[in-house]
Amino acid sequence: MKIYHVPCLEDNYSYLIVDESSKEAAVVDPVEPEKLLEVANAHGVNLKLVLTTHHHWDHAGGNEKIKQLVPGIRVYGGSVDNVKGCTNKVENGDKMSLGADVSILCLHTPCHTKGHISYYVTSKEVEDPAVFTGDTLFIAGCGKFFEGTAEQMYQSLCVTLSSLPKPTRVYCGHEYTVKNLQFALTIEPDNLRIQQKLLWAQNQHQAGLPTIPSTIEEELVTNPFMRVDLPELQEKVGYKSPIEALREIRKRKDNWRG
Repeated sequence: MKIYHVPCLEDNYSYLIVDESSKEAAVVDPVEPEKLLEVANAHGVNLKLVLTTHHHWDHAGGNEKIKQLVPGIRVYGGSVDNVKGCTNKVENGDKMSLGADVSILCLHTPCHTKGHISYYVTSKEVEDPAVFTGDTLFIAGCGKFFEGTAEQMYQSLCVTLSSLPKPTRVYCGHEYTVKNLQFALTIEPDNLRIQQKLLWAQNQHQAGLPTIPSTIEEELVTNPFMRVDLPELQEKVGYKSPIEALREIRKRKDNWRG
């Protein structure tokens, strides 16, 4: 399995997931379909599936166009998310395969939108799995609570995604890492891992390089939204429950001007 990230718009990421044995590929959130086709052609692969994380235009806005460009392509999206161009609605736990080697598991991760799906992708090869988290989980951050509650985001981040194997690579929908880590330091100024990762992310940014992927393991030590089960983090924001702490951190992030 090979994964290629394709920067789109101002700070979005689309992705190409390739099963190397069959040369079949899936695309995640192809908002600029022509770009994805160029990358697919450059690698000599056939596009078979579109994996849409959620209905917002900067993720699903290219679906209709890619269906014109690649007749017969299947477009997956959450069953309650009203995804443009969707041909196959999915629920939590649904599975698809790509070629002979790659399996895709749909995880319902609501809050940013009510039908948001993250896609957990594994290969029969021994490499680490990957998860495509759209706008639910960002590196060192999470999406705004547009259509859901702190309870839902807690379930999505701290139950569903946190329970994936720690080496799972995290591919998110936007390049927000530097800002997210700067904000994370306002919550945990003494967290050495956040300090180190911020320095690294700033260097990547200056070199014009992406800060993705992260891993679930890294997120559990640097992402304040995934650390709300820790009593010491709850204490820092003045609450004694993980959900209250999560709600408070999101409120602070919404008002933060870094």
